[in-house]
Amino acid sequence: MVKDAFYFIIPLAALAVAAYLFDFLVLAGILMALAAFVAFFFRNPDRTITDDPTAIVSPADGKVIIVEPGEEGTQLSIFLSVFDVHVNRAPIAGVVRSVVHHSGQFRLAWDERASVDNERVVIKIDGEHSLTLALVAGLVARRIIPWKKEGETVRIGERLALIRFGSRVDMLIPKSAEVRVKKGDRVRAGSTVLANWRQRL
Repeated sequence: MVKDAFYFIIPLAALAVAAYLFDFLVLAGILMALAAFVAFFFRNPDRTITDDPTAIVSPADGKVIIVEPGEEGTQLSIFLSVFDVHVNRAPIAGVVRSVVHHSGQFRLAWDERASVDNERVVIKIDGEHSLTLALVAGLVARRIIPWKKEGETVRIGERLALIRFGSRVDMLIPKSAEVRVKKGDRVRAGSTVLANWRQRL
């Protein structure tokens, strides 16, 4: 479980105990249920990471909502509901070249305008290849917490950041990679291969 969970669980549990002591049993039950949900939300499971050097793995758990080829590559977006794991992972190995925060709104995460209008953190990783991903806040998500700083090295599938309570992740998969997923697919951070770099001739 992510340590951020305790910032929510401890107050909820304390209020639940107080409610129980004052015989507000229904309220105590609701507060304990909320504490249990927070613990569930902030789970941080281990994942089996591929050893395929050509792989680009999913940075997030969730549902693929956009796979849209364009001139510069394929726009790929993953929606995370409040029931998905919200620990984000590095899609490739390399050096974290930049971590840039953009202030913005809090539209529903599946709204196409969220990619441009919403609060987000854009992370660029440079390795044998380069890749940029945007961690986007949604209507409920109000904080994005990068765990890696500029200049730090990451392994493929390594824990990278946390988005609290529902969000999306946007990526531009370069034309030098072949996308392996389609709209509607469910993906898992670190485990699902989204694309493979094409072999150089």
